[in-house]
Amino acid sequence: MALSLDTLGPDSNVASLQRPDSAMPPESRLEMPTQSLRRWSSSQERKPTVQHPRLRTSLARLFVFGGGLLLTAYGTYEMYQVVSVSRTTILQWVLVALFTVNFSWIAVAFTSALLGFFVLLHQPESRSGAPSSLSQRTAIVMPVYNEQTSRTFAALEAIYESIEATGLGAHFDYFILSDTTQPDAWVAEERAFLALKARLGSNARFYYRHRAKNYHRKAGNIADFVTRWGGHYEHMLVLDADSLMTGECITRLAAAMEADPDAGIIQSLPLIINRNTLFARVQQFAARVTGPVIATGLAVWMGRDGNYWGHNAIIRTKAFAAHGGLPDLKGKPPLGGHILSHDFVEAAFLRRAGWSVYMLPDLGGSYEESPPSLIDLSARDRRWCQGNLQHSRVIGAKGLKLPTRQHFATGIMSYLASPFWLFQLIVGIALVLQTTYIRPEYFARDFRLYPIWPRFDPERALALFALTMGILLAPKIFGLILMLLRGKDRRASGGGIRLIVSSLIEIVLSALLAPILMLIQSGSVFQILLGRDTGWQPQRRDDGSIPLNDIIRRHRSHTVLGVLAGLSAFMIATSLFLWMSPTILGLLLAIPLSWLSGQLGAGLALKKLGLLMTPEEHEPPSIATRANELQVRNTAFGFDDADSLRALFEDGALRERHVDMLPLEAPRKRGAIETERALAEAKLTDAETIEDAIAWLHPKERMVVLHDRALLDRLMHLKRTPPAGIQAAE
Repeated sequence: MALSLDTLGPDSNVASLQRPDSAMPPESRLEMPTQSLRRWSSSQERKPTVQHPRLRTSLARLFVFGGGLLLTAYGTYEMYQVVSVSRTTILQWVLVALFTVNFSWIAVAFTSALLGFFVLLHQPESRSGAPSSLSQRTAIVMPVYNEQTSRTFAALEAIYESIEATGLGAHFDYFILSDTTQPDAWVAEERAFLALKARLGSNARFYYRHRAKNYHRKAGNIADFVTRWGGHYEHMLVLDADSLMTGECITRLAAAMEADPDAGIIQSLPLIINRNTLFARVQQFAARVTGPVIATGLAVWMGRDGNYWGHNAIIRTKAFAAHGGLPDLKGKPPLGGHILSHDFVEAAFLRRAGWSVYMLPDLGGSYEESPPSLIDLSARDRRWCQGNLQHSRVIGAKGLKLPTRQHFATGIMSYLASPFWLFQLIVGIALVLQTTYIRPEYFARDFRLYPIWPRFDPERALALFALTMGILLAPKIFGLILMLLRGKDRRASGGGIRLIVSSLIEIVLSALLAPILMLIQSGSVFQILLGRDTGWQPQRRDDGSIPLNDIIRRHRSHTVLGVLAGLSAFMIATSLFLWMSPTILGLLLAIPLSWLSGQLGAGLALKKLGLLMTPEEHEPPSIATRANELQVRNTAFGFDDADSLRALFEDGALRERHVDMLPLEAPRKRGAIETERALAEAKLTDAETIEDAIAWLHPKERMVVLHDRALLDRLMHLKRTPPAGIQAAE
């Protein structure tokens, strides 16, 4: 008989638990061939089962890209008029070119958001509930990588309970797919899994698998599941470690997939919740206000040529197996090797093969979390930057749909925009410097009768600046208007006045952080182009602040640059200083802004005042409340704080289950000496007590021991450390 949810406490021994039948179900393999970037024939594309109307999508694309093109043409013309008061110099032409690139980027974002605003303005809120029945099976998979089990297992258990409440739980199985490389985190996962199985019983169909080597990281983790167990399931729903989805949302996604035989991937729109630091609350508020506008615009013009964000989406398993196998890019990282931002590429290959990929932005009940500080965001952003720049090697792949290439171009440009902006600032400074200090050339070699002296039209420049700022801020204004018009959302966000004040706070903080992010992203681009590879560090998901020394170290160069830019601009021209003042101020305040943004107290103070509030904070989703309750309970078990070797040494049943879950060992090649294994074996030979082993074995050596049945057996034959009194007597 399964134990109740709260029976298992932190002092419970695994020996008392119901022994699970198996950590994983029997394998049902699917072939997952590696896709080619160079070879593709239209004959390989499947024909749609149902003819889907495309007129609405075509008109939406005409509006977004046609409108963006017209706006860009107008902006470029105005910029040319600004610099062509006199004969235009080379630097001025460079400025016009950089402006055109940057302006085109924000112009398309504006028209897409405008489309989303119009649609949401006339679209009634979705009120449909969970489906009454399903006919196919879905695997809910959560890849984890050195995460806190108290958080991830609480989320998965809350999702399970929510799905069970719909009455459709029999159609779903749950998989924790571990790529964890830290020994304590690995054993904590196993203990949390065994405890979960003991509480819920085998009928809950939870499974756990740990990979010995995290080959190809998350993409490889999912591919390993698909090729070995994917044959059991028509669909898989992919989560992140910080994902939460209600049972209604998941069952509606499954029903949508069943109803659409041409769907390969259906993406939901995750809202950010559970955030309390100032930086994270700003992100949470901005995503709640502006996110639906942007996502709806994207969904309308993308149509069935959509994209995949890597989580909170349902996927047709056999289609993914047939067309989602990623190739390695030629050359070494950072631009070669395995593809980091795999989700865009997987969607591209499925779309190439004739499967539809689209988003349901109005589907509620999909949630995620965000990095707690600017530094945490920049660490994640560095990996995303490398992954998106790798797409420059994929964008020309044969057979890709034109919208797919546009998705890749958008992702690449989202990072190249920062160095383009930086170059535009540098060229602008150089032009003002040239105008102020360099004497005009009155007698040029081509015998012109007037000097070459760059001049500007200040009135047009001011009007163009106002237009640019308006286009940048428009999506935020659109989202604010919609929130103000919707009484329920307005009241849940603190009322109209607080909502407007919150938007102003978000705009000001975003404007101050923008130049810092510009330099961070520009640095990432330059590092990647110079051949520096990024790692794959686990994301920090707590609300803890970063030590001030680390903040100073990360931002001191930004502050110095702000001082130099401010002094130089002021010495060149007062007008230049005023023009650059937002950028200068953001850089000068980089250290205090970064420190303040990561502070829990600052975020909670605004929350107490009712500022930066979202409807999900005013009335938390029941699944989020339940997940938080389960996390508190899981934390009390102490699995995340325990030493892995000690836990296995002291609990024979846990050790037995750990060994049962290990994959079969590949025979060691004769004469091949593995350094970590040799060191681990030597240290265990010298050790007399478990305390010796704990003190001497380094993390990599511990991982070897945890994977090796023979070394584990040697570990178990060590003595316990005698009590202090006995040691003293001896």
